Amino acid sequence: MSFNSIAFFLFLPVVVLVYWILPRRGQNVFLLAASYFFLCYIHLWFGALIFMVTAVNYGCSIAMIRWPHKKKALLILCLVLCFGELAYFKYASFFLENIISLFTTFGIPFSRPVLNIMLPVGISFYTFQAIAYTIDVYRGDTKPCYDILDFSLFISFFPQLVAGPIERSRDLLPQIRNTRHITPELFQQGLILLLWGVLKKLVIADNCGLIAFKVFSLTDPGFYLLWSGVFAFGIQILADFWSYTDMARGSALLLGFKLSRNFDHPYFAKSPADFWRRWHMTLSYWLRDYVYIPLGGSRAQSSFRRGANIIITFLLSGLWHGASWNFILWGGYHGLLVLLDRLCRKTVTAFRGFLPAQLRFPFLILQICGTFLLINIGWLLFRETDIQTLLNYLQLSPNASTVTDNQVATYLFSLTLLYGLPIFLHGILYFLDKKKRGPREQYAKNVLLLRPLLAAFLLLGILTLRSPEASTFIYFQF
Repeated sequence: MSFNSIAFFLFLPVVVLVYWILPRRGQNVFLLAASYFFLCYIHLWFGALIFMVTAVNYGCSIAMIRWPHKKKALLILCLVLCFGELAYFKYASFFLENIISLFTTFGIPFSRPVLNIMLPVGISFYTFQAIAYTIDVYRGDTKPCYDILDFSLFISFFPQLVAGPIERSRDLLPQIRNTRHITPELFQQGLILLLWGVLKKLVIADNCGLIAFKVFSLTDPGFYLLWSGVFAFGIQILADFWSYTDMARGSALLLGFKLSRNFDHPYFAKSPADFWRRWHMTLSYWLRDYVYIPLGGSRAQSSFRRGANIIITFLLSGLWHGASWNFILWGGYHGLLVLLDRLCRKTVTAFRGFLPAQLRFPFLILQICGTFLLINIGWLLFRETDIQTLLNYLQLSPNASTVTDNQVATYLFSLTLLYGLPIFLHGILYFLDKKKRGPREQYAKNVLLLRPLLAAFLLLGILTLRSPEASTFIYFQF
């Protein structure tokens, strides 16, 4: 079931109404049933996969406590089963195609078996969440959850089930165990987040998605026309994924749960490393804690090993996003950016320190614009899956563009900027608010009074500016 479907907006009010008339234990039972219904709405067998992941991680975590001398073997078993399932559904076709290509290169005939594998929605997200829990139990960072009902709900909680955020057990499990409460303020927050998410999806992401689709459908776009399409895709993917997170957090608040923030205005980042502290934050922290640090992180003795740890982590991040070489290139590209950022950080900081006070803000703006440009180059690698076409795009010359192409590119860039304006304005207001916020009581009172007006404004924007063509969430394919 998709958040931007009519079915969801019929499903959510019913769940919220029934949920709040039940006691805590009944709420958990009902939420678990609702979550499995949410996942199995299109395909029933999706529920069997998440049940398997739940059973494996629950059984292994309990067995680690009962037989501590075997906990390493149990962890390996859990990782093999969970990553094996993920690898089959997500990467089997990719690896098979590359093996066939390798055999063909050497002139070895190879009969390709037919694989019709459908990628189950959310499998990457709930698998990573489950594995993080089991690793934490193995390390002793968290105690195992013996209640199978609570643990099952932790893995399958429907607001964040399909596209995150990837929650840690220390944050979500206590909320599942304890009694939840709803207040008018929490309800308003949830409703605003839900509406803001819908607007980001239907108005910003889907409209920018149409622009990007038209540009990338052209057989031979000019230089400026291509990059106007890349810019449109950059706004689309931010609005699309951020909208899902907002709708997940808003839906969870209506049920008394607080989920993690997944975005912190990433296009205001002042460096590539800062971007990854703001973009898809729960995945970034997952990769840091369960890949980068176990590899040795920044504690590695040699600079080569420290750099290799960064590159490996980002290559895995790229592969997580999709079974295609362009995603691996995208991950490697960002790994190199972060590595160069670390190498230049002291120099940039020292240079900024020498600048006069009146030039430091313009220098910050220059850093933000430069980072935004580098991120958009990466989005071209992310968007175009065909490597040959990607190479052709990268070889385009600005001088080869026609006047007509340039005029169309200017129009599409301006239109994308207009659709993306709410995101940029929201970012500016957010940072101004952080710096100039007055007394907490007065601030809360002002926000409480403005929320009904904001809700009406968002609803009006959704009804009047929504895209004529709705699309599925981009991160559903990951």
